[in-house]
Amino acid sequence: MPEGVYMPQYHGLEVFIPENDRPHIEYFEQAASGTLHLQYCVECELMRYPPSPMCSECGVTDYEWRPVSGNGTIHSYYFVPHAVNPAFRDWTPYPVILVEIDEQRGHPTPDRSIRIIGNCINADEAPELEANVAIGKRVEVTMIDMGDGMALPQFRLSDEDPEHETWQFPEDA
Repeated sequence: MPEGVYMPQYHGLEVFIPENDRPHIEYFEQAASGTLHLQYCVECELMRYPPSPMCSECGVTDYEWRPVSGNGTIHSYYFVPHAVNPAFRDWTPYPVILVEIDEQRGHPTPDRSIRIIGNCINADEAPELEANVAIGKRVEVTMIDMGDGMALPQFRLSDEDPEHETWQFPEDA
């Protein structure tokens, strides 16, 4: 392993995390507890994602890690049709989803609430089927162990009813 680098693995692929990227290291270490944690700005009291050394709202560098439910709503999605890396060859097509997390929904504005990117997987940790993924569907976080005391937050469809009618991209789009 290169010096000064963390190299946990996801699907046999090494995940490169420089040791000076403390916010990301802490994020993946917090995920290993089994609960999603997000940075919470002690000044403006907003959570943020992706992890960063400074709040994008107020510029303050002080933060705490706060546990969140990991429940949310699919805001958008895309099915990756080809393997962007050989490690994902048997995984295609797979859904990458943008999840609006419940705890900061609609804040600081309806268009700027906290949203997290992840894969949508089923109970077997395989990609969720395209027919099942839709904007507006409810999801819950699940953690995938990457080794080295780190985990990767991913999402599964929830049994919870959606708040509004769901929507899927047309097949010919």
